[in-house]
Amino acid sequence: MLPRMIRCSIALVVALTAVARGQVYAQLHEGVYRVDASAEARAEALPSLSFALPEQREAYRPLDDDGPVLRPRFSQEDGRQIIVIDIPAGTSLYATGEVPGRLLRNGMTNTNWNSDSYAYTIDTPSLYQSHPWVLGVLPDGRSFGVLADTTWRSTFDLRDGIRIEADGPPFPLILIEQESPIAVVRTLGELVGRIEMPPKWALGYHQCRYSYFPDDRVREIAGEFRKRDIPCDVIWMDIDYMDGYRCFTFSPEHFPDPASLNADLHAQGFHTVWMIDPGIKTEDGYFVYDQGTDLDAWVRRADGTVYQGEVWPGMCVFPDFTNATVRAWWAGLYEDFLATGIDGVWNDMNEPAIFNVPTKTMPEDNHHRADASLGGPGPHAQYHNVFGMLMIRATREGVMRVHPDRRPFVLSRANFIGGHRYGAAWTGDNIANWEHMEWSVPMTLNLALSGQPFAGPDIGGFIGNGGETEEDQGRLFARWMGFGTMLPFARGHTGKENRDKEPWAFGPEVEATCRRAIQRRYVLMPYLYTLFWQAHTRGDPVARPLFFADPRDPALRSEDDAFLLGGDLLVRPFMTPDRDRAVTMPRGAWRRFDFADRIEGDDSDPDLPELYLRPGAILPTGPVMEFVDEKPLDPLTLLVNLDERGRAIGVLYEDAGDDWGFRDGAYALSVYLAQREGDAVRLRRLTRLGSFDVPERRVRVIVLDDTGRHEAIGPDGAVIDVPLKP
Repeated sequence: MLPRMIRCSIALVVALTAVARGQVYAQLHEGVYRVDASAEARAEALPSLSFALPEQREAYRPLDDDGPVLRPRFSQEDGRQIIVIDIPAGTSLYATGEVPGRLLRNGMTNTNWNSDSYAYTIDTPSLYQSHPWVLGVLPDGRSFGVLADTTWRSTFDLRDGIRIEADGPPFPLILIEQESPIAVVRTLGELVGRIEMPPKWALGYHQCRYSYFPDDRVREIAGEFRKRDIPCDVIWMDIDYMDGYRCFTFSPEHFPDPASLNADLHAQGFHTVWMIDPGIKTEDGYFVYDQGTDLDAWVRRADGTVYQGEVWPGMCVFPDFTNATVRAWWAGLYEDFLATGIDGVWNDMNEPAIFNVPTKTMPEDNHHRADASLGGPGPHAQYHNVFGMLMIRATREGVMRVHPDRRPFVLSRANFIGGHRYGAAWTGDNIANWEHMEWSVPMTLNLALSGQPFAGPDIGGFIGNGGETEEDQGRLFARWMGFGTMLPFARGHTGKENRDKEPWAFGPEVEATCRRAIQRRYVLMPYLYTLFWQAHTRGDPVARPLFFADPRDPALRSEDDAFLLGGDLLVRPFMTPDRDRAVTMPRGAWRRFDFADRIEGDDSDPDLPELYLRPGAILPTGPVMEFVDEKPLDPLTLLVNLDERGRAIGVLYEDAGDDWGFRDGAYALSVYLAQREGDAVRLRRLTRLGSFDVPERRVRVIVLDDTGRHEAIGPDGAVIDVPLKP
């Protein structure tokens, strides 16, 4: 709870007026409140599709304190519910999901309506995903969050406080008030769920384009990665692998033997991800269409006839994912599909996108036969924003049904708040230019602050080549790859008609930068995997804004030309052609470092971002490798930056990487402490929890200070003394 002094700083008259108008407050747990416009509105509210456990939202508990600081005002206007929340001067606003532009959202307006937003601009009102949520940071660093728990179209206007307008029936407002922004995000995770542990290979580098075909081209791309010693874990197949864009089929001409292709890629250490769209070609004899028709699986028009819309295969029908029977059928379609050796699934076009109609989607009065637990039958306007989320829910269930002992990987273009439980995200069809490159950092950060930690952009830009000249294109690509590989989801991708955009496509100099950038990601894999474990267990963002380092520092509030990975690593990219933009650093002795000891040229490449280590942190790193776990983590290299007390601490999480054994204790969580003692730094492993069998290995300790780097090596678990040379 916020202290009474801050609570009283909000207009008391507003609070008393809100209560007098009959609003109903309930406390879900400490610092978390549900607010309804009235008792009648509470009784009529639709079920929550954002909460991981919807029943948590329904438990009525009388307030055991004075209630929330924030006191929303509810009203109705032209059939829309209006909510206004006054906030103190100096409050900074963030999140609102997938939005273009800057990190700080004060003064901005966005609409929650999943949209096919090809080549979006700063004025595009809505993108592919909807997160009706805003995070606020008060002047003293204390924080709050506001969730409009409705699936209907809503608008968040942050130009003067917080104003929410939403279609549909009244809905609850969820208020979170905590001591810090990370505490708010963690609490959000307790409500809408935290991500499951992904397979470790999904944290490697991914290579994609629209499209790699035929299958010999896929083999060629994979071979080039290995021949050129550029790490890569995943090759992606876009829609041209299909037979006439029919989902769950393979082109007999271009991909006659997908099982053989997948086996060949697996033998080289690759995994594969293949696309599946929701649009099913209307064609008798096509097994998916026939099965769905027999099941009566398709979304219907308001008049009861089956809705058809044009997408890649031509006229298509669309599964009604709001219905449990339809989701179960869809999940079953993955059995034969995955039997070819496919590892992951990419669900695209699932806003849903429809060609050649002004709205770019299906009519809002289409009819869904939804489960009672979702709200029961209703119009598409009610379920549009969760169509993609329910699709990837069914997809994930299908993958789990086929491979129950493996962690699934699903990527989705469309989603809704809470949908991170089912799939990762990317920022859609961006443009290969400096503006979109710069946006990719705050877009990833605001998704993280909205509960989606596994996200990133199309590295290099999906649309266009990136400039008029080869030199301009190569410089943009190198710079984007330099920091894009530091974001939680790292995938290079481009569209048809564009030039090749593999790491080697721009000549040897750019190739060398890309190799170093991707190698950095693999050297950092021990730390990155630990961060995903923290996201899974605590709800921590993987990538974070700089103000998380000190929420009370107003100078950091708008800084989005750098970002944090976890709490210990600061990444400073160069997102302008001339590298001339200054970055406000957090206070303290953040020390710059590099990996020149393992990556040739890492200390002198001008297109790579600068890396800084937090004072008091120990950063676990590993060797360069071609794909995750190609080599044992030996030596484990710990980078140490002592704080002003001469101490540092760090953690390392390890498990098998692709199974569920960690749920039963088959993991290793090691905690390391470094302490200055005289003219040396002593490194100890304080503890190791879990039953995962870690082989004997060496630990290399590198201490950073004003005089340079100091190093020693010894067995893991032993005390290691690092002499501090003058």
